[in-house]
Amino acid sequence: MGRKKKHEEEEHENHERWLLSYADFITLLMIFFIIMYAMSNLDKGKYDQLTTGLNQAMGDGSAIAHSGTKVGGDIGTGLSEYEKLEKVKKEVDKYLKESSLSDSISTTIEKRGLVLSFNDNLFFDSGKADVKSEQIDKFTKIGEIIKQSTVRDSYIRVEGHTDSVPMNGEFYKSNWDLSVMRSSNVAQILINKAGVKADKVSATGYGEYRPKADNSTDEGKSTNRRVDILIMNSKFNELENNRE
Repeated sequence: MGRKKKHEEEEHENHERWLLSYADFITLLMIFFIIMYAMSNLDKGKYDQLTTGLNQAMGDGSAIAHSGTKVGGDIGTGLSEYEKLEKVKKEVDKYLKESSLSDSISTTIEKRGLVLSFNDNLFFDSGKADVKSEQIDKFTKIGEIIKQSTVRDSYIRVEGHTDSVPMNGEFYKSNWDLSVMRSSNVAQILINKAGVKADKVSATGYGEYRPKADNSTDEGKSTNRRVDILIMNSKFNELENNRE
């Protein structure tokens, strides 16, 4: 009688052992989906930092971060987005210093990308949209630096800005008209002279509505009269590509 009871208890125990394996399987499956969810929400900037760190740990830092992707004429630089923009900024700053243009053109890295800001006094006659003939080569050279850089496939937006003084010229009805035509003319130089891809360039004008300084002073007005070339952070590429 005792042996029969013991045999029944062992048989019952054996029948329930599958629950341990099943529980392990469910736990592993849950971990898998948590990891997949985390990867799908990984910030692009953090991903760039991760790949850069891995490349530096496993090699010389110049390994391919994205197989088959060409950046700036080289295969995969392993640089983060900020490092790419910083590299281009240094190249432009070097040219500006050598050409004594540092006082007329400023470079700044913002969240949206690298901004090259051109003071209108040097590049445009007052109230006119055509780039001064002797200054065309400046835009051309900077366009060539962009074209040959690590951000060569980034979208470029040329933005025109003015001060708040109303237009009195015969050619343009408003500051908005003037700012649009100035940005368009600069965009044409980047495309036709520097060889930047036309499908990567856009032009827009903001008139006096996005000032950098107070328009109540002459210095502020001078600061606000500008044309900016924005080399966009690649995380905004999808927005530029969505044209439907």
